[in-house]
Amino acid sequence: MKTRRAAVAASLALTSLLAAACGGGADSGDGGPVTLTFQSLSDQPAAIAATNKIVGAWNQAHPDTQVKVVQAGWDSAYDKLITQFNAGTAPDIVHYEAAGIGPFATDGYLADLSPYLSEQKRADIPKGVLDSVTVEGKVVAYPTELQSYVVFANKKLLQQSGAQVPTGETMTWDQLRQLAKTATKDGKYGLGWGLSSPTATFVAMAPAFGGKYFEGTGDQAQISVGQGEMALPQLVHDMNATDHSILPVTLTQSGGKALAPFYAGQVAMTVQGSYQAANIAKDAPKDLDWVALPPIAGPAGPVQAANPQTLSVNKDSKHVEQAAKFLDYFTSTENLAALNEADTLIPASNSAREALDKKLGGKNGWSTILASGKYLASAPYLFAGKYAQWKDTVATPAYQRFLANQIDANTLAQQLKDGWKSVGK
Repeated sequence: MKTRRAAVAASLALTSLLAAACGGGADSGDGGPVTLTFQSLSDQPAAIAATNKIVGAWNQAHPDTQVKVVQAGWDSAYDKLITQFNAGTAPDIVHYEAAGIGPFATDGYLADLSPYLSEQKRADIPKGVLDSVTVEGKVVAYPTELQSYVVFANKKLLQQSGAQVPTGETMTWDQLRQLAKTATKDGKYGLGWGLSSPTATFVAMAPAFGGKYFEGTGDQAQISVGQGEMALPQLVHDMNATDHSILPVTLTQSGGKALAPFYAGQVAMTVQGSYQAANIAKDAPKDLDWVALPPIAGPAGPVQAANPQTLSVNKDSKHVEQAAKFLDYFTSTENLAALNEADTLIPASNSAREALDKKLGGKNGWSTILASGKYLASAPYLFAGKYAQWKDTVATPAYQRFLANQIDANTLAQQLKDGWKSVGK
């Protein structure tokens, strides 16, 4: 696997992509402070400000270990990291996500942080979230921020249709389907769902139906496409093709694009990443009375797969221990709560989630969003080596054809399985 990445890296411009700025941490040479480079992918102004505030407080309190933020971005982050690791220019502290760090850990680029993770912090991180950053028994990252999929509803449209807005701790998929059917009338649709790239959504929400998709790790991972994996795609298909309760165009749109018909009152509900609460609060018409509905439960409960943002340490850093101490500080209860408030995401620790709920629970759907964080579980796809390629080249086009009624469920399942076997050959 390392050879393949080296070949990819050789095709990229090694003199670009922050190479000059992102070498390993260094001493001044005269007994001065250690300087650690922290490559941050945060791209929202509020999250950038929160990150800089945390780093500034650390630097003020730790004159012997200074952290320098190198602002990057999520675009082409994977290719940038391949280039940096192979060229020896990777930063000391690597910001990424659980879905992408596994191969780097397997290839030996990330430090084992297990010795630095206190028992208190380990107990504060939900098991499914900690599993997502554990590779071959080693904790290779500290998790920071998470998202879940949430249903946002236009209360007025639901009530005008005669539907009752759910208020329990959870609701079922059957309830959501019935709500959508009831609210589909007078030229309006019950649901808008941006599924132009459906694979991540279907894989993340499959655990609620007992779906796993993958067994094993790395290139040895095997795919499984059975009832648990097919349940949600089939449900969406039936809501669209049988109930006609989903606005069809939204199935070809991104989540962000699917917000427009929600704002316009064309749909009563929309399924979105939880972070969209901030955009809805900012961009929705002032008279839109919206609410986040309770987490959706399948037969296995309201569980979703965890794919947190992560902070790792470059194994070749000269100052792994100091970098790990900074990560411990960065992921304190107070700091994680502040960062996730800025990014409208879910803290990766129980204590930070509870602190944020205490502060913001009554505002803009925060209670529901934070409650969904309790149900995040292990995500087998994170450790399937060919997942990213399979997602882009096999699964997404197959799901799109299925939702467009171009293939049936059996054909979809077969294409997903056959495509997994052919990827990488």
